[in-house]
Amino acid sequence: MTGTPTPASEATTTTDADSETTVSKPPTDRSGSIYRSKRIIVRELRTVSRTRTFFVLSAALAAVLAGIAWVGGGVRAGFVPTVVDLLTPLELLVPIVAVAFGYRAILGDRRRGELDVLETYPVTPREHVVGVYVGRAVGLLAAVVVPLALVGGAVFVAREEPLGRYASHAGADSPFLFARFVVLTVLFALAILAVALAISALVSGTRSALALAVVALVVLLVGLDLALVYGLAAGFLGDSSLVYSLAVSPLSAYRGLVFESAVITASGTGPQTASPVASVLGLVVWTGVSLAVATWAVKQ
Repeated sequence: MTGTPTPASEATTTTDADSETTVSKPPTDRSGSIYRSKRIIVRELRTVSRTRTFFVLSAALAAVLAGIAWVGGGVRAGFVPTVVDLLTPLELLVPIVAVAFGYRAILGDRRRGELDVLETYPVTPREHVVGVYVGRAVGLLAAVVVPLALVGGAVFVAREEPLGRYASHAGADSPFLFARFVVLTVLFALAILAVALAISALVSGTRSALALAVVALVVLLVGLDLALVYGLAAGFLGDSSLVYSLAVSPLSAYRGLVFESAVITASGTGPQTASPVASVLGLVVWTGVSLAVATWAVKQ
């Protein structure tokens, strides 16, 4: 398997002069878990850098975000209006890009027979999944953060409102609020990437991976939100518990966090839209559980 250490290369041998036998010494510290995961991370970074599709997705995302921010007037109005303009498009585009980065990551290793080869290497399923996830995450974050950083820079240059105020609200505008928005978008993207990785580990063919990825997108983008709306309408969820229930859906958790941490915070008024602690915990749980499912599937 490309990029993974072989047992022979990680062990040293000595020859006993009397018995003329070769004795293998234990692997050095270089063969530790961190080193093995690092080799897989490097392999994934090479894969991402050589895949034109990822560059096309990144360029398309940058163009769409820049166009929306400019046409919507957010760039000229300030940072918080730009956040409001970009939130809805990112709710759709980030999951699509994240799934594209991850839905075939482990499946490709399985189809090339590399998962079978791993059984003869000192690489555990957990190390393999973590390495693939981190490598793909670096590429995904570049695809998401760079366009947002460019838009943020455009706000500095093109804004017409004074930095301390923004249109339609009485609160203060600040680049720190936009930075919060970027960080929350990163957390959202990482959670969806973990889901895509779990899908990649569970399926056995490209068509089934694509079909399951589409189903996952529908569930994440529409299904869970509709379930929350139904639960509220049917009386299963109370008004007081809704802000905590939003954490069940990664999309709702992301949306609520952005409003709570970057929009309502700036205006200083408005009802609570989400529980920040519950929403962050929800994104973390989605990430952790998805990676655990991927690890379990790789073991099978």
